[in-house]
Order: sequence, then structure tokens, then C-alpha cells
Amino acid sequence: MEVVQYTPYTLGECVQFLENNGARYSVECTGNNGKTEFMIDTLEGCMTVSMDDYIICGVAGECYPCKPDIFEKTYEMVKEF
Repeated sequence: MEVVQYTPYTLGECVQFLENNGARYSVECTGNNGKTEFMIDTLEGCMTVSMDDYIICGVAGECYPCKPDIFEKTYEMVKEF
């Protein structure tokens, strides 16, 4: 499983991650505060990726967002080999 976390510093990395995994997505800048969110087309429909969410690419190539608290309770980070 591959994963990237969306932070103020990883916008480009997130876009590249989604493109490398063939995900359908859009990036939207909303509100006066310049808040940027992703919309990812998932198996369950269109889902929003907000700041600090993780973007996961599963074993079947599907990409989907995961809230940080759920990610940290569910997964364990390992180094890339």
C-alpha cells in the first residue's frame, strides 16, 4: 500500500501521487482563506481530501482519503525499501 499525507507543503507531491496511480481527481481552491482541497473519484463516489488527510492507494490501485486519527489507529508506517 502506498500513502502520502496532504500538508501545506505536499500539494505537488499529492498531485504526482494521484497521477502516478491513475486516480481521477480535481483540485479546488475554496473560500477567501485560499483553502485547497482535493476531490478524488473513489469506488464509493467522489470524496474530499482535506488538509492533513492521508491519500492511500490500495492493493487494487484504488485511491481514497483517510482522516489522520483513523490512519494512525489503523496503520503502521514502515520505511520504503
